Amino acid sequence: MHKAKVPKPKTQTPSKLKKTSSHEKPNPVLKMTTTTTTTTFTAFYNTWSDQLHHLLRQLCSAPKPPTMQDHLHHLNHLVTKLLSHYSEYYRVKAAAAERDVFDIFAAPWASSLEKSLHWIAGWRPTTVFHLVYTESSILFESHIVDILRGVRTGDLGDLSPSQFRRVSELQCETVKEENAITDELSEWQHSVTDLVGSFTDAEQMIGRLVSIVQKADDLRLRTLKRVVDLLTPQQAVEFLIAAAELQFGIREWGLNQDRQV
Repeated sequence: MHKAKVPKPKTQTPSKLKKTSSHEKPNPVLKMTTTTTTTTFTAFYNTWSDQLHHLLRQLCSAPKPPTMQDHLHHLNHLVTKLLSHYSEYYRVKAAAAERDVFDIFAAPWASSLEKSLHWIAGWRPTTVFHLVYTESSILFESHIVDILRGVRTGDLGDLSPSQFRRVSELQCETVKEENAITDELSEWQHSVTDLVGSFTDAEQMIGRLVSIVQKADDLRLRTLKRVVDLLTPQQAVEFLIAAAELQFGIREWGLNQDRQV
């Protein structure tokens, strides 16, 4: 990999050189911006999370399996609401990253456990497929007798061969995109050494990092939506319930661990 050449700074006369001091106070504007970003997004995340809890309760109380057409419409409506909720999260997160991408990486609203599981400031997209396979396996085993009798349950344990094939194909595509973004971040990290002595390049580097985070978030959201598109309304609801419960379970466990430290 060829590193970009850093332009040599123009020589200034002693009278034009800016005096610096190790006792210089931090830029109050930068400090205020960082604090504002942290406070604003943390408040948004807490509200968003509360709303997700509410949507989760609606999903859990929905009729499964749907026995009437109205039930089917209701499930589709709930799935659409939840996907819109996730879209709103990534929309606000993208704006916060534009203001302070390093704060998004630091994720002060997350527990230590959640941060340890992060891939580029969020969950790894391929986690979705592990969740589908795990839930499908658990439900398949619990209904094995009915399935052997030819009874269709219609849940995640009843995925068709066609659905499994399409999920597998999507997983392969997602792995490639995930690896490409990982490589891009790795290249960004290696090129940070070029920043020394060039504040102009620093602006560009930060912009590149924002772009990487947004690519990662776009892949997360697209993967979620594409998996849901492969499922029936009942299966989609069960999948989204499992995803939300996993998210809340990890968060609660992480917060409990942090309180004990």
